[in-house]
Amino acid sequence: MVEPREPQAQQASAVGARSRAAAARIVHRVRDRGQSLTRALQDQHDGDSARDPALTQEMSYGVLRMLPRLEALAARLLKHPLKPSDRDLECLILVGLYQLEAMATPPHAAVSATVGAVRLLGKPGKAGLVNALLRRFQRERAELLEAVLEQPEARWLFPSWLIARIREDWPQDWEQVLRVSNEHPPMALRVNRTRDDRSSYARLLADAGITARPIPGLETGLVLDTPRPARTLPGFDDGLASIQDSGAQLASVLLGARTGQRVLDACAAPGGKTAAILEQAQNALDLVAVDKDATRLESVRATLGRLGLDARILQDDASSPQGAWRDPPFDRVLLDVPCSATGVIRRHPDIKWLRRPDDIAALQMTQGQMLDAIWTLLAPGGRLLYATCSLLADENHQQIAAFLSRRADACELPLETDWGRPLPHGRQLLPVSGGHDGFYYALIEKRA
Repeated sequence: MVEPREPQAQQASAVGARSRAAAARIVHRVRDRGQSLTRALQDQHDGDSARDPALTQEMSYGVLRMLPRLEALAARLLKHPLKPSDRDLECLILVGLYQLEAMATPPHAAVSATVGAVRLLGKPGKAGLVNALLRRFQRERAELLEAVLEQPEARWLFPSWLIARIREDWPQDWEQVLRVSNEHPPMALRVNRTRDDRSSYARLLADAGITARPIPGLETGLVLDTPRPARTLPGFDDGLASIQDSGAQLASVLLGARTGQRVLDACAAPGGKTAAILEQAQNALDLVAVDKDATRLESVRATLGRLGLDARILQDDASSPQGAWRDPPFDRVLLDVPCSATGVIRRHPDIKWLRRPDDIAALQMTQGQMLDAIWTLLAPGGRLLYATCSLLADENHQQIAAFLSRRADACELPLETDWGRPLPHGRQLLPVSGGHDGFYYALIEKRA
C-alpha cells in the first residue's frame, strides 16, 4: 500500500508545478506573442498567487537567456514538431530543459514538477511526452549538447543578426560582449546624498548582514556581493538608496548640473537618472522631467516621492515638444533616447527576441529627431548629454557625427572620465562581468 504524502510535501509539489506552468506561460507570451518580459511577469503575478514568484522569475529569465540552445535541444528530442496550438507546451519543455541544464534543482524534482505542470496547461494527455523527453535529455545530455553547440545561435545565445551587428561594431570584443550579456547582472546601489553618505549607508547594510563594495569613481555607488529584493534593503522605503547600474549612475556625474540651474530630463521615465541628477545638486535645481508615456511617468513620481526630491513632471514628446515648459531655455539637458537597449540585455533577455533588425533604422530616425528638437531648448553655453544603453555604432557615435555635421552651433566636449572606450565622438561602456552595463555618452555644448 502506498503511504499518503505528507500535506507539506503535497503543497510544495503543487507550488512547484504552478511555478513551472507560470514560467511556461510567461515565456510563451514573450516568445510567441511579442509581450515584454516585465509585462508578462506582472500579468502572471496578478493572476496567480499560489506559486513561488522568485522561482517563476528565475526560470522565465533563464529560459529567455538560453532560448536558442533550449529550442535546438527540444527540436532534437521531439520526433515531430508540435502543433501551433501546443506552443505553450513547448515552452514548458524549455522550462524543464533549463532546470536540468542550468539550475541546481535535483533532476527528479525538476522532472516531476514539470510533468505536473502539464495538467495546469490543460493538456494532461501530453504528460507522458514531457516526461519521456526530459528523461531522454538526462541520458543523452552530452551528445545532444555537442550537436547543438555547433550552431552559432545555440552557442552564443543570441539571434544571428545581432551577433553579426555586434561583431561588426566590436571586432575585438564581440565574444566577450556576448558572454557577459548572458550572465546574471550585479546589483548596484546609488546612495541618496540628500539623506545619507556612502560610508554610513554601507554600515547600515553591514549591520543588516549585507555586504557591499564601493564603486570606484562614483561617490555614492555601492555594489552588493549578493543581489536581494529592494524592499529588504535598510532605509529603502525611506529613500536612503536606489537601485541603479553603475554605468547609468555616470549620467548625472557627466551632466554636471549645478545648484540653481534649469535642467531638462527629456526622456525621464522611469526616473532613476532624474533622481540622480537632483541628488547630485542637493535637490536644488529647477528640473523639468518629460516623457511621452503617461503611465511610465507614474514611476517617475513614485521614485521622486520616495526619495524626497522635487521636479516638474510633464507628459510631452521629446521629438516634437509643444508645452509652455520649453521656456526659458535650459542650462543642462539629459537626452536619454529610446534605443535598441543592446547594452542591458543581461537585465532584459527578452530584448534579444523582441528586437528586429529593421527596428534600428526607425530608432535612429527618432533619435535624430529628438536631438534636433531638444537642441532648440538649450541656452547658449548650455550642455546636452546624449545617452543610450546601446552597443551599436549607428545609434551612438555615428548619430552624434551626423548631428554635429548639421549644427554649426554645436561643439563636442571631452568627457571627464576614464570609464569606457573613447570613440570618434563620445565614449562607449561595454558590459563588464560583475560591473556596469553597456552605455554610450556624448557631451555637446551650444556655442554662445
